[in-house]
Amino acid sequence: MAPIDEPSETESLAHPGDLSLSIGSNGAAASGLESEGKALALIPPHRSTFPPIDDYAFLSDCEVTCLIARNGAVEWMCVPRPDSPSVFGAVLDRSAGHFRIGPYGQNVPAARRYLPGGLIVETTWQTETGWLIVRDALVLGPWHNTDERSKTHKRTPMDWDAEHILLRTVKCVSGVVELEMSCEPAFDYHRLPANWEYTGKVYEEATATCEVSAEGDHPTLRLTTDLRIGLEGREARARTRMVEGDNVYVALSWSDLPAPQSFAEAEKKMWQTAECWRQWITIGRFPDHPWRGYLQRSALTLKGLTYAPTGALLAASTTSLPETPGGERNWDYRYAWVRDSTFALWGLYTLGLDREANDFFSFISDVSQGSNGDLNPLQVMYGVGGERTLHEEELGHLSGYDGAKPVRIGNGAFDQEQHDIWGTMLDSVYLHVRSKEQVPETLWPLLKRQVEEAVKHWREPDRGIWEVRGEPQHFTSSKVMCWVALDRGAKLAVLHGEKKYAEQWADLAEEIKADILENGVDSRGVFTQSYGSESLDASLLLVPLLRFLPATDKRVRATVIAIADELTEDGLVLRYRVETTDDGLSGEEGTFTICSFWLVSALVEIGELDRARRLCERLLGYASPLKLYAEEIDTKTGRHLGNFPQAFTHLALINAVVHVIRAEEADRSGQFKPAHST
Repeated sequence: MAPIDEPSETESLAHPGDLSLSIGSNGAAASGLESEGKALALIPPHRSTFPPIDDYAFLSDCEVTCLIARNGAVEWMCVPRPDSPSVFGAVLDRSAGHFRIGPYGQNVPAARRYLPGGLIVETTWQTETGWLIVRDALVLGPWHNTDERSKTHKRTPMDWDAEHILLRTVKCVSGVVELEMSCEPAFDYHRLPANWEYTGKVYEEATATCEVSAEGDHPTLRLTTDLRIGLEGREARARTRMVEGDNVYVALSWSDLPAPQSFAEAEKKMWQTAECWRQWITIGRFPDHPWRGYLQRSALTLKGLTYAPTGALLAASTTSLPETPGGERNWDYRYAWVRDSTFALWGLYTLGLDREANDFFSFISDVSQGSNGDLNPLQVMYGVGGERTLHEEELGHLSGYDGAKPVRIGNGAFDQEQHDIWGTMLDSVYLHVRSKEQVPETLWPLLKRQVEEAVKHWREPDRGIWEVRGEPQHFTSSKVMCWVALDRGAKLAVLHGEKKYAEQWADLAEEIKADILENGVDSRGVFTQSYGSESLDASLLLVPLLRFLPATDKRVRATVIAIADELTEDGLVLRYRVETTDDGLSGEEGTFTICSFWLVSALVEIGELDRARRLCERLLGYASPLKLYAEEIDTKTGRHLGNFPQAFTHLALINAVVHVIRAEEADRSGQFKPAHST
């Protein structure tokens, strides 16, 4: 859909604005309209030059992320952090920078896949004369800060670390193929041009920098290869004829760590990167089931969205990929939402991958400490370095993905009142510490502060889980999450030996529950979006998943069935109906995939296993060719919409799939154990 106030390309052709002619009795003007209409009919319909969102491959070294189109072009990459200005931004404007390697004159590969167990993409190309295999990775290797402490790393050092290199290797496995390489960075979201110069002995290395007069701290990009680089304006190029058995590499680096100087060194770095990922994924517990691959890919995606230096977890890798084709619902998701991050830990816990929780809670502890040592109130989101202010800005010079404007950086929701964040964090902490049967002493003051915030504010309206930009309301799901904050806070107080707090908070939890059951349930016994409304909201699927009420409660069943039957498009779940919700925006949006996965889990909980299994199978069928998900799915086309890949979607997939698998096992054993329980 085009923006409300701006006709799309095809609309402006079909409805030209200069044809408001007076039609005389001889019908001449009508004849003119008819002939012009015939001429317009000969113009081919608009064909997007942007790849489908779900066609991109996702790479990460847990410090930087990038997206690679199927034609072999890196079209999104920000350095030195994932929320830094882009150096390759073609996903938002075809002129905003790319880095392609592949056969000359060919854009569609024979196949693409991730190497099993990691984030290395392998692309196989077939041309009329031969075959190529290209592998891409953001390099990981042994911890490298051995002589001097890292200036950015605040978390406990691990065995391996990012090497700040995007590495691309090419092998000709059959015949003869002409290979081309084109690297055309566009610094600062295409606001600053790149200046290339040779920095090697001959043609093996070139360096791109911003103009000297440019303000701000912008990266220096170094291109190292065994090809011969040519410099043509803002572009670094290479072309060669490869025959069977030939190997080449290209490395783009942005730090002082050495890039490989030969193909043998490049191949070694590729192997060590694969080994780092394999070591991590091997820790997990994955069921022996046909859906195992979806679980592993989602876990790797969540890990790839972590920012290792601080422990933050990105909501997504991108900004401004549209929730509505051509529309205005375009947001910057390259930040750490407390809600998204804590929900993501649900998914990792489910698979036994809980080490990231320690780093994330340390991140939360850092951002909650004021300069004077006092605790700051918990915000909705933070920058990955702990930044508290994320002012929103529009980049009018960028065309937007397939014409979707505006392109936004920053996120104005950072200072919204959203009362669910205390409950999501406390639930995640309780899940993390209950097996240890003790609360870390350093964490207790922070947890106590979050419960106190819920106590202070639970009666007030807020913007809700969906961050609506309309007027604050008494959202039912926000009240439920405040109940979670008090309920989990009481349980944590018991673990910490604080009996008085445990009793007080448990009593207040019961008071909040009674208030919700009185005001947040309609005459049908269905939980509603807000107090006094009749609207449905997919966030109420969390009622059984958070153990607010048992799944056997008739109100839970009524709510789940009502959402499944009335808040869906072609069987997939909407967040809410935009025509009955004041979200401060215009236009439509697609179905939210996380909500559809929540419905799978909720259907399992109320005993509708067959319906849950069918929906889960359908959702898995919508996965991208590389088993990745954006935020939404257009049910009419199957297109993915919104920022990509989306942490929220992948964590919900994990819980839904495990719910179904465990329910199937329970059919055989007679005992069901949910994916996530408290």
